[in-house]
Amino acid sequence: KELAKRIPATAADVIKFIDVDPHEPTTEQIDTLRDEILASKGLPSGVIGIGGGSIMDIAKAISLMFTNEGSSTLYQGLNLIKKPGIYHLGVPTISGTGAEVSMTAVLTGPEKKLGLKCDWTVFNQVILDPELIASVPTDKWFYTGMDTYIHCVESESGILNNAFSHAYAEQSLKLCRDVYTGLDAGQTPENDDKLMVASLMGGLSLTYSEVGVCHALSYGLSKILGEKHCYANCIAFQHLEDYYGDALIEFNAMLKRHNVTLPQGLAKSWSDEQITAMAHVAYNLPHMWNHAIGPDWKEKITIDTIKALYQRM
Repeated sequence: KELAKRIPATAADVIKFIDVDPHEPTTEQIDTLRDEILASKGLPSGVIGIGGGSIMDIAKAISLMFTNEGSSTLYQGLNLIKKPGIYHLGVPTISGTGAEVSMTAVLTGPEKKLGLKCDWTVFNQVILDPELIASVPTDKWFYTGMDTYIHCVESESGILNNAFSHAYAEQSLKLCRDVYTGLDAGQTPENDDKLMVASLMGGLSLTYSEVGVCHALSYGLSKILGEKHCYANCIAFQHLEDYYGDALIEFNAMLKRHNVTLPQGLAKSWSDEQITAMAHVAYNLPHMWNHAIGPDWKEKITIDTIKALYQRM
């Protein structure tokens, strides 16, 4: 753990290495971590999250839960947090999720996957160092970068798009194209710079607007099947040409350019119970459907509509 040697920690500090491979952040995980730290050290002066989107979401969530009583399940939703959290700083080591600037900390709870979303969720400070993302494995570099790309496509493709969200999405998409399909596409120091900025701007674009159909479907894949968020987005996005049109042509060109192959025919191995459960998770994200479809989305989108989208995969 070379990184630990570079952190100027003192005896009063606590360093936690958290393996996010088994699952994305959960409400139980946040509650347990908070209780352990309070019992052993008392209230910290601050939290620093060094890692990818999951680690940064954990840092944001726990900073809020140090000052808000009860389980984090009570605060899944918009503006349910009662008090500002403690100081929290983000240091991304993989770029694409936008967690470094977004106002949500996405958690999977017993009943739903939904973020702690409020103005206080946003990091007090962020450190962007492109050298930290230079060693990201190619597949994770691609999937996570596509999260940014999809953020911007969805932000622009709905009723909440506005001058702020458009400006950020437009520049983020330009940088994504440089990184993934440009003449000098690939993992280079110059492109690491661009991807870090693209991620930040994509996160700001969705903050001022909203995500849509792809993210709703990916939440179902993550909640029910345990798929990682960015990978789940890619699985869903490739089948949504009727919603996102030309962006699918560009997405497929990016896949081909970097020799990334996404699995096909996954739905054949899913039971009807699993597909129905995923459809209910996706349906219960009204803010996403409202943005993507409009205020009358319930007249156009049903559980069966969403099940049919999963059956494409």
